[in-house]
Amino acid sequence: MPQAYIIEIESRTAGIVARDERGYRFFSSDRTFDGLEGREFRTARAAERAARTLLQQRRHMLTSPSLA
Repeated sequence: MPQAYIIEIESRTAGIVARDERGYRFFSSDRTFDGLEGREFRTARAAERAARTLLQQRRHMLTSPSLA
């Protein structure tokens, strides 16, 4: 029986992960997290950590001064 979990980061629904025979596959529900679309994770918690890291990286890129 498949299991699915909603991944929320700071009150934003990043997506869901659905369990299959090899782990958990991520399905994005917010464009910010599209970089994780289709990736497989060993656990749902690992997918959550990846989504949190991705959001932090994007924020850092937006707030950092340009090197150009």
